[in-house]
Parts: sequence; C-alpha cells; structure tokens
Amino acid sequence: MQADLTMGNLASALTLQSQEAALVAELQAGSEEAFAWLIAHFHQPIYSLLARTVYDRADAADLTQEVFVKVFKGVHSFHGESSLRTWIYRIALREASNQRRWWMRHKFQEVAIDEEPAESEQGTRMRLSERLVDPAESPFDAVVHAENRARVEAALKQVPEPFRTTLILRDLEGFVYEEVAEIQGVNIGTVKSRLVRGRACLKALLMTPRPERSPEAFSEFAMPLGEEAQ
Repeated sequence: MQADLTMGNLASALTLQSQEAALVAELQAGSEEAFAWLIAHFHQPIYSLLARTVYDRADAADLTQEVFVKVFKGVHSFHGESSLRTWIYRIALREASNQRRWWMRHKFQEVAIDEEPAESEQGTRMRLSERLVDPAESPFDAVVHAENRARVEAALKQVPEPFRTTLILRDLEGFVYEEVAEIQGVNIGTVKSRLVRGRACLKALLMTPRPERSPEAFSEFAMPLGEEAQ
C-alpha cells in the first residue's frame, strides 16, 4: 500500500511538472491564451500577498500589474530552476521591497511635512485599517473569525521584516520551508528562525492591550540577521 501511494505521488508530481513545462513553453512562444490563464490563476494570490507587504492598497494593485508585466517580459529567462509559482512570487516580493524603500524615502516624508502631526497620525491609522481588510477568501480567512481579521492583519503589518514576509509565505500562502527559502534566498534554518520570531512577535502584538503600538516596542524580535540560525 505504501509503495502504491509513493508511486501515485510520484506520478502526480510528474504530471504537474509536465503541465507546467507545457505552460511555460506556451508562454515563451507568446501565447495570449496561456498568459491570460496565468493572470487569472495568479492575480488574486499575488495581489493579496502585495496588499500585506506594502504600505498602500492602491500601490498593491499597481504593483500586481507590474509583476505580470515583468513575468511577461522575463519568461524567456525562466529555465525551470524553480517552480513557476515560486519564480512569480520571488518577482512579487522584489517589487514589494522596492516599493517599501521608495515609500520610506519619499512618500512617508511627504506626509510628515505636509500634514499636521495630529492629522498625520490619525490619517495613517485610518488608511491602515482600510487597506488591511482583504476581501478574498483564503485559508487565513477560514481560520480567523471575520470580526477579528482586521485586527490580526493590522498586527501582522507591525511584525518587522523579514519575519513578516516569512509568516505570509509559510502560514498564509502555504509554501513549504524549501520554497520559502528559495523565494527569500536564504537557507531552511534561517526560514525556521524567522518563522519562530515572527509568530512570537505576532502573538505578542495580538495580546498587547494597545494594538497600535509601534514595532519598536518589540525590539527583542528584531535581532541582527547575522544571528539567525544557519
């Protein structure tokens, strides 16, 4: 029985690999139908990922489009070293990282200069709550009760990087450790270390009576990356 299950899993994996290879071949040949299928299949997951990792929900929508432009332009350089899904997520996270850096250099300073401090603080909290509500159904939505989802998402936003992204990839998107390591360009020990710290930080944020607390209040979780498990 165990041998039959193993052979069945292997056959299933080979079938999926064959299907993905056929899809990649179609994409590289410029098939509009294949690209339309790719967008239909990955658009919502990529948007949900970006909405949780950048500062503005409208930016997440724009970035989602940019990700697929880069996928379309770069598919000829995809040679199957990883799965197509892993490759697309890696592009998305690179775009999110670039967007966060731009925000910190430009848009964040603009808000601080142009608005009165009280208005800026209030406006930031309002936008945060608005952009953290994800209407899409996902395993995360099924676990978290509807009225608590916004609070959990808000707390997740306060988890420091790179622990937040690791949480999203592993606990929300369902990637296995090896895939998370490949997407983030680190080893599995580092992924596990980040996951432990991220979960602990998220738990502390949810248990604090002041969910608006700054991530600096949880500085014990922001250890130097060089100290992570190798």
